[in-house]
Amino acid sequence: MRTDCAVAIDGVQVSDVTGQKRKSISNIPPDCTVGELVQELLSELQLPKNDGAGRPLEYQARLDREGRHLNGSETVGDALKSGDSVVLTPNIEAGGRTR
Repeated sequence: MRTDCAVAIDGVQVSDVTGQKRKSISNIPPDCTVGELVQELLSELQLPKNDGAGRPLEYQARLDREGRHLNGSETVGDALKSGDSVVLTPNIEAGGRTR
C-alpha cells in the first residue's frame, strides 16, 4: 500500500440552506480547497449566483459534524470525512446603504 497517495473523500452529503436541493458527492480530491469545492457545487445544485437586487452572492460551507462554517482556504482532506454533511449558506449582509 502506498502512503504517499492521497485518498479521495467519498459519500459527502451536500444541501442548500433550505434542504430542498441535495446531492451526494464522491471522489473529492483531498488537496482541493473548500472554496473550490463550493464554487463547483453552486453549479451542480443550480444555486443562484445573485441576490434579488442583482448583487453577487457568496456562499459558505457549514459542516454539520462540527457545527461550524469552513474556511474557503481549508483543504478538503483536512476539513471533511467520508459521510459528512455540508450545508451551503449564502453570506447575507445585514443592513443596507444609508441615504
